[in-house]
Amino acid sequence: MLLDPHHLSALAAILRHGSFEAAASELSVTPSAISQRIKALEDRVGAALIQRGVPCTGTPAGLRIARHAEDIRLLEAKLARELTLDSQEGPARVRVALPADSLATWFIDAMAQAGEMLFDLVLDDQDHSADWLRRGEVSAAITVGGQAVTGCDAMALGTLRYLPTASPIFMGRWFADGVSVKTLAHAPNLTFNRKDSLQKTWITAQTGRRLSPPSHFLPSSNGFVEAAIAGLGWGMNPDALVDEALADGRLCELIPNAPLDVELTWQIGRVLAPALAPLTRAVRQAAAEKLIPAGQPG
Repeated sequence: MLLDPHHLSALAAILRHGSFEAAASELSVTPSAISQRIKALEDRVGAALIQRGVPCTGTPAGLRIARHAEDIRLLEAKLARELTLDSQEGPARVRVALPADSLATWFIDAMAQAGEMLFDLVLDDQDHSADWLRRGEVSAAITVGGQAVTGCDAMALGTLRYLPTASPIFMGRWFADGVSVKTLAHAPNLTFNRKDSLQKTWITAQTGRRLSPPSHFLPSSNGFVEAAIAGLGWGMNPDALVDEALADGRLCELIPNAPLDVELTWQIGRVLAPALAPLTRAVRQAAAEKLIPAGQPG
C-alpha cells in the first residue's frame, strides 16, 4: 500500500506536537489542510489514526504508521548520502528510547557526534526501554543486559555505575546506628518513577531482604542529586553525577565500595541498522569514553 508522504508528514507532526494547530505551524499549512490530510490517510488505511484530545495521541495503527514513515525517511536519507544527492526535506528524524540517566551522563555526546540528524528521545526506566522496541515505536534503544529484542542488532556498551548516596545530615538522622534492614526500612529514599527499582535492587543485594521504604518520586536525574544533597532522601546516583559532591563532602555513600553496576546495551532495528550506522558508531564511541568497559571491574 502506497501512502502519500504529505499525509504521513501530517500524522507524524501531530504526534510530535500533540495538536493539529502545532502540526500545521511546523509544516507551514493551515490546520484545515492538516485535518484533510489525516482524513484522507484514515480513509486510505480504513482505521482511525488520531485520538482527538489535549494532547492528540495516536491509536495503535497511527503510531505504527508514523513509525513506518520515519523509518522511510531514514532509509531515504541514507540513499541520498550514498548518491551524494541534496536532500530537500532536511535531516531525517530518529526516535530512540533510553533511560534518563544515560541522557544525563553520556548520550548527548553521542548525539553531537552522530552528524546531521534530528532526535526524538523517549525517556523511560532502563528496565522498560526495550518495550518501546518490541512495540515498534522507536528505531533504537538503550536497554539493560544483553538479551536482544527480536529483529534487532544488540551491542554491549559497558557498565553505568550507581552509588548509594545521601547527605551527611541525612546519614546522621537516619543511619546513626548503621545501615541495616531496620534503618533502610524506615529511611526515605528517592525513586525516579514507579518503574524504578534501583534502590530496592541495591537493598536486596546488600541485605538479602526485599523492603519497601517510604519514597519520594522525583523524575529528574539532576534533581535526584540535588534532592539527595538537600537531605530529602537517599538514592542510587550515577557516579559521574555525584563525583564532585562526594569529593567536597556534600554527599557520602551509605556503604563505601558497594556500588550497583548496570550493563547497558545498544539495540537497533535490523532493517534500519545500515541507515543508522553513523549513530551507532557515535553511541559506541561515547559509551567507550564514559562507561566502564563490558566485563571489566570499575
